[in-house]
Order: sequence, then structure tokens, then C-alpha cells
Amino acid sequence: MALKRDMGDAEVVAFDNLKRRGSELTLTRLRQGGVGFEHGDVRCAEDLAALGPADLVIECSAEPSVHAGYDGNPAYVVNTNLLGTVNCLEYARRSGAAMVFLSTSRVYPIASLRAIPLEERGERLVIPPGAHGPGWSEAGITADFPLSGSRSIYGATKLASELLIEEYRALYGLKAVINRCGVLTGPWQMGKVDQGVIVLWMARHVFGGPLGYMGFGGHGRQVRDILHVDDLYDLVRLQMADMERFSQGVFNVGGGPGVSVSLRELTGHCRRISGREVALGSAPQTRDADVPYYVTDNAAITEASGWTPRRDVETVLGDIHAWLLDHRAMLAPMFA
Repeated sequence: MALKRDMGDAEVVAFDNLKRRGSELTLTRLRQGGVGFEHGDVRCAEDLAALGPADLVIECSAEPSVHAGYDGNPAYVVNTNLLGTVNCLEYARRSGAAMVFLSTSRVYPIASLRAIPLEERGERLVIPPGAHGPGWSEAGITADFPLSGSRSIYGATKLASELLIEEYRALYGLKAVINRCGVLTGPWQMGKVDQGVIVLWMARHVFGGPLGYMGFGGHGRQVRDILHVDDLYDLVRLQMADMERFSQGVFNVGGGPGVSVSLRELTGHCRRISGREVALGSAPQTRDADVPYYVTDNAAITEASGWTPRRDVETVLGDIHAWLLDHRAMLAPMFA
């Protein structure tokens, strides 16, 4: 929508299989904004070929749950995230298109992230002052963080996709930028427990329903940085405008320390903004793929582009809250 708004002469097409519950609710909005929609699946190369040629592919298709495959069936996440990227790369190569690839902070190994020293400060965990190591410091995690180790099936498929992009860059001259995103959020994200938790947390405060602190003792002090979708859009527009310069880059992209929040802090924000309290459960057991702390160090992308996130935690949550209220009748059945 924003891309069509800012590039009115461009043909913008959204391509999706509508598998995620709630994604169908965006179709009317896309149509009203002048964005085309094609129903298809990245697992099927023929569906992509039917689109016709493109100048730019923004590859954000994925099974985004880090817990996908832990039930013993990794087929969907592997086929969507890895085979889907292969199909998108071939589509871009044959079209002569550039690519912006939205990867994930989950490419970094779980054990290594858990090994970062942390201490409690108020309602959150923090890296102690002055502590640092390879690819991490108080400023967050950089793209130089070591990659040796297990990272979940989801993370592995995204890292494998990054490696394939590198080969397409070298072999075929593909212009592609890789953004390793932290927690993306904002209006029109159909949040779930395992992906989109920021929206879900606010939705529970608006519409009701259970919430609980899971893992690491069940205290809710684990921390993530969050990035408003509009801030990500601002960056993608900068990258689109100069693909030649950005096309060899792998960048960590997130809210950074200034736009980070623990679950306990998130609860306080949601209570204040919504005016409602929700009873919170506690499950102390830590799941296999959980990490206690991830905050993005944006220094590299800021140096390369001048970009920094402009929307703080209050703005992000306020926009989500307003969206939930504005579309209460449509969204309540999905979130309640």
C-alpha cells in the first residue's frame, strides 16, 4: 500500500497463498489502495511464472514460526522458506529483477545467544555494562555474530536462503539486499503466540483472552527489540533507490536498544494504553527454540544508509491499539 502510494505509476502486486488466518482480511484494503493481488504459492514455480516479469521482488514469504517443525514435521517450513526462495530467485533471475530479502535474527544460533551474559534490571534482562564478545555488546547483536550451531528449522531455512542468494549474486549478477530483521510488528499483522506476539498482547488487552509468561522461570523479563512496519518500509525505499550500492549487503535491522521491551514491560504498556488488565499465567519451562534476549545493533545499516527507527515503543503500540479499535467488528472474532 505505501509503495503504491509513493510510486503511483508503478504496478504493485501482492502474491500470497492466504494460509495464515486473517490474511484474507487485507484483500479489500489492498484493492482500495490500488495494489493488485494474485493468489498463489511460492512452493509452486508455475504460480510465480504466471505473474509475468517484474523489476523488483520483495521476498517476505515464509512460514515465520520459530517453533515450526518441532512437532516432528518440518515439510511445510522447509518447502515454503527454502524451496520458496529458490523459486523466487529463479523468478527474479528470469525477469532480470532485483531482490530485497527479509531474513531474520533467528539465523543466529540459539545456544550462543543464550550464552550472552545477562542480569536483571527492573522488569527486564540487560547485558551488563561494558560486557562484549564476538558480534555482541550493550548496543545489541551485529551481523558478525558467530553462526556455528543450531538455530531451529525456521532459522536454518532462512540462513540457507541467504547462502543461495550469495550464489545468485556471484553466478548471475543478481542485485539483492539481505535484511536480518528482528521482531516486526504494526497494524494488519495477524498476531499469534509463536509469531506476532506484540499484536497478540495488545489484542488480548482489547478483546480479552489468555496471556502468560513462558520460559526462563515464567517471570516475563525476556527482551526483544521491535520494529514498526513503517520504519522497515522507510528502509526498503532507501535500498530500492540505490540497489547497486546496497546489493552486496547483509544487514541487521531492528528497533535497537531504544525500541526494545520485555514481556513485563509490554504488559504495562498495554494496560496503560488500553485501560484494561488481563490475568497473566506463568509457565517456567523454557522451550527448545526460546532465547532470553535479542536486541539489534543497527550501526552497520545506519552507517550505510542514514536510516534509524523513528517510531518508539509507545508509538508502535498506540498504532496497533488504534487499528484494533477501528476494525473491532472484523478483528474481534479472530483474536478473541
